Amino acid sequence: MSSDTPAFLHIDHHSVLSADIGKSKFFFHTILGLEIDPARPALSFDGLWFKLGSSGQTLHCICLPSQDPVDNRPEHGGLDRHVALKISSLDPLVARLEAHAIFYTKSKSGRRAIFFRDPDGNAIEVIEA
Repeated sequence: MSSDTPAFLHIDHHSVLSADIGKSKFFFHTILGLEIDPARPALSFDGLWFKLGSSGQTLHCICLPSQDPVDNRPEHGGLDRHVALKISSLDPLVARLEAHAIFYTKSKSGRRAIFFRDPDGNAIEVIEA
């Protein structure tokens, strides 16, 4: 790579839109177990940042109106735009999803991964490390 080519390091954060920050907090914090990042600055809109491991990466849940329709999205989140997260073991997450009756599908590739949607229809993939 030449010295004038940008050297991207990693994804800093991924944002999802939320119609109801209370529902999103319950989903991401209570069900998925993501830690709330208190470093979120005061902004002109409501939202929450969630820590993703110890890498400094975060998931930003932004409470703003969405122009993106939820209807007619594919049942399998792998056929839609999505964020992919790594996890040490899928089993505890699957148990939590099932306990809360959250629909998920297994990866079509055969690897240990699942897809599901948050309360606003955003697709999430979780891959076992």
